[in-house]
Amino acid sequence: AAVKAWLDSQYPGIRALAKKESAEIHWGDEMGLRSDHQVGRTWGRKGQTPVVLGTGKRFRCNVLSTITNRGTLRFQVFHGRFTAPVFIGFLRRLLKASQKKVFLIVDRHPVHRSKKVSEWLAKHQEKIRLFFLPAYSPQLNPDEFLNNDVKANAAGCLRPRDREEMVSNVRTYLRSTQKQPAIVKKFFKAKPVRYAAC
Repeated sequence: AAVKAWLDSQYPGIRALAKKESAEIHWGDEMGLRSDHQVGRTWGRKGQTPVVLGTGKRFRCNVLSTITNRGTLRFQVFHGRFTAPVFIGFLRRLLKASQKKVFLIVDRHPVHRSKKVSEWLAKHQEKIRLFFLPAYSPQLNPDEFLNNDVKANAAGCLRPRDREEMVSNVRTYLRSTQKQPAIVKKFFKAKPVRYAAC
């Protein structure tokens, strides 16, 4: 019922309000990347077990990102936990890079709904508004498709030796994607998020 309400009335209302206020709709999400994340397959000679070389160390990094159906991508790669100060710092950068008012649609992560974030948003309500997807509905967020792409192509297929190399790989991949709006627009063509393409 919540998903139906989102598709039938809530998102169309956000879209109409964005048009009225000349705002740009961004879809945001955060993800964690691990050094032992594995995607895809390799090959090997018949009768011989294939071996993919990698380090025994375990390390990780996190990514915050937003995308628009016009092909804009904004991101931040960081270490440590995802907290309210980290999110607010990302929102500051997002506003600095945006020429229009920002309507940011995110999930209901506790950080997004925290008191510190709410207070910061209240002070900047003329520049940014936050909207929340229905609970437990990641399939409605186009940014999830960016997450899957990064995990498959910037983390899962490579074997970094340390966290610095991992962060460098992820940043390089995201910067490359950022320069190709057509790729970002393709994330909105998947059936579950096609509603957000216009």
